[in-house]
Amino acid sequence: MQHTSLAARYRPQTFAEVAGQDMVKTILSRAASEDSPAPAYLLSGTRGVGKTTIARIFAKALNCERAPAPEPCNACVQCRSVTQGAHVDVTEIDGASNNSVNDARALRETICYAPMEGRYKIFIIDEAHMLTTQAFNALLKTLEEPPKRVVFVFATTEAHKFPVTIVSRCQHFIFRHLAEEALIAHLTAVLRKEGKIFEDGAVRLIAKRAAGSVRDGMSLLDQALALGGASLTAELVRDILGLAGQELFDRLFEAFATRDCVAVVDLTRQTARQGIDIGFFTRELAGHLRNLFLLRQGGEAMLPVLKLSENEEAFYKAVAQNFSPAHLHAAWQMLLDSQRGIAQSVEPSTALELLLLNLVLLPQLLPIDSLVLTKQPNPETPAVTQTPQTAQAIPATGVSNTPAPLSRTAYTRTPAADPAPEPSLKNAPAKRTEQQVIEQLSNHPQLQACREVLGATVEQCVEDKRKITHA
Repeated sequence: MQHTSLAARYRPQTFAEVAGQDMVKTILSRAASEDSPAPAYLLSGTRGVGKTTIARIFAKALNCERAPAPEPCNACVQCRSVTQGAHVDVTEIDGASNNSVNDARALRETICYAPMEGRYKIFIIDEAHMLTTQAFNALLKTLEEPPKRVVFVFATTEAHKFPVTIVSRCQHFIFRHLAEEALIAHLTAVLRKEGKIFEDGAVRLIAKRAAGSVRDGMSLLDQALALGGASLTAELVRDILGLAGQELFDRLFEAFATRDCVAVVDLTRQTARQGIDIGFFTRELAGHLRNLFLLRQGGEAMLPVLKLSENEEAFYKAVAQNFSPAHLHAAWQMLLDSQRGIAQSVEPSTALELLLLNLVLLPQLLPIDSLVLTKQPNPETPAVTQTPQTAQAIPATGVSNTPAPLSRTAYTRTPAADPAPEPSLKNAPAKRTEQQVIEQLSNHPQLQACREVLGATVEQCVEDKRKITHA
């Protein structure tokens, strides 16, 4: 008997069954219930978050025999035909293999015909960013003035490759990553329908590994169940998916606390021998450092926020006391900055080893601010450093007035001495007598300069008047 994947077996058939994407589901369900769909929709987001699934549900809701309705009935001929992919008026096109301008022209000719069986003619173009520029241009006029009862749904993982002229003609909805808790709830529901015995830690590991993608989570769960064990345990999931066990993290944090470089090197070799996924290992380590830092900062009040299991809570409480909050924060920041470099490195295992050694020796690393760069005086350099202008203006005795070539040190500018602070009214005491104010104003350099200028001006005027009188 041929095996059917969990992703295909439990594909949602109504808006209510879709995990997450509440805003998109609400808008499209309302458009179906009011029988007022837009001419074109653009659904963008990462892989496995429900773009094509929601497009199919929307097509069923529009063509359902009980329409207009917010949900398809999945019982009529129209709904069953769309589910089986055999509906005449619902066309799914792979944009990667039908991306030429000729394909767009053929599509444009098909649009002119009215729906044959359903109420709407719907075109779902998956991976639409693979269409060529000429194909997009051929669809511009059709999207701007589409025929009645025609709806386009573009699904893509790379919306930035769409021409602006196409995006402006569509209602654009961005699909978000599914939250970890929502994905855990979805996987738990699937396991219960399958009648499997499982551990909560195993489901949480799969949800973390899926990183917000429902399809990835379902595929990983299918892979873990393929072993055929009596129950799904966290240890089994780690072995199948190549994930580091809790024992490895226990030894790693013990090495961090004791600054044991030998243990860190041995653990790095162990990860390479076991074929552990280095990318997910660094993600898990970053999550541990985050939880430890928050627990160290917030104490017991942070536990409800972190939502830890009993084993995780006991682990974090035992480890957190060995590190200061500053140490955990610096280690967390260093790890986040190094994740991309490790993933793109030619030798990821060596890059990981260097990172872990840096984390072990982190308390011994000197901050850059504490390194003061001072220039030691050169005993051969004369005490007085002349500027180029001074060296040319004062020639040495018995030497030609032509300035000799200056050395590199002659152009070194010495910092000028700070001038003596001038008396300022801002620096005066808060309470002063009138005589003190007058004395301070009298001694102010600017007032003295003004007095000299004004005095010279008055004396000049008296002298000029005397000359005119004698004349």
